[in-house]
Amino acid sequence: MNRTRRRPRVAALVVLGGLVLAGCSTSSDEPAAEPSTAESSTAESSAEPSATAVPEGPRYVALGDSYTSSPLISEQATEDGCLRSSTNYPALVAGELGAELTDVSCGGAETTHVTAPQPTLTGTVPPQLDAVGADTELVTIGLGGNDRGVFSRLIGCTQQRAADPEGSPCLDALGPEGVATLEQDVAATGPALTAVIEQVRERAPDAEIVVVGYPRFVPDEGACPDLMPLATGDVPFLADLNEQLADVQAEAARAAGATYVDVYAASAGHDVCSAQPWVNGQQTVPGTALAFHPLAAGQQAVADLVLEAVAG
Repeated sequence: MNRTRRRPRVAALVVLGGLVLAGCSTSSDEPAAEPSTAESSTAESSAEPSATAVPEGPRYVALGDSYTSSPLISEQATEDGCLRSSTNYPALVAGELGAELTDVSCGGAETTHVTAPQPTLTGTVPPQLDAVGADTELVTIGLGGNDRGVFSRLIGCTQQRAADPEGSPCLDALGPEGVATLEQDVAATGPALTAVIEQVRERAPDAEIVVVGYPRFVPDEGACPDLMPLATGDVPFLADLNEQLADVQAEAARAAGATYVDVYAASAGHDVCSAQPWVNGQQTVPGTALAFHPLAAGQQAVADLVLEAVAG
């Protein structure tokens, strides 16, 4: 599949405007280690989203799932259950821009949680769109992978390696109909993401809107069972779905006239199995990352990409 990296569109610097492979998903097939689960309390959380006020900078709102909140890479806000690290890419971008940041990214967020409350481990957080106002100048959006349980279904493939390490047990278990359904669900994230962009633009008509894509977490070939226990024959299938999701996000941004930051293209050579990964493997390590979630190096790289898009 040929892909062309899109040059981000920018207005002015001060008027600018998520797996989760394991998927911090709220779907019922969520892995037990997920930060967002159906067992969450439905009580309203009194916690406010993390914010750093720098009045002279642009007003910046970050929307997203756990690939934005980046659980466990550093000290994080835990009171609202979103597992939002203090050194995720929104914080890094805001620091460089001198921006006033309101980061409402949350592990397990789906595109529906832009306009609907989201249950978390400690309560319920308001719709992410509530943070966006007419004076917002920059909005980054990193969403879509948790819709229809896409990420949690992809990570489910790692649990089937033992059945046939050299074969394709996940692909075989899905069968042609299951593969078609999964590909349709990946494609369906596009219209949902476009709708999010349009909702943001309605709230903040003067903001620059930047869609931040997902990184490359699956290698194009080969396997590293200690880090990502995929059967050898399932690797190309998962790698293709990883690319399809990036293509869908890029098209959604284009369709809505938003800037797209192509993290997938930039992360070539930085998948889980690489020497310099941007995404953690299967072991959760506090201070490093949640399993199958962004590493600090990946968040810095994404922040650099966003800043490059801002600079034009």
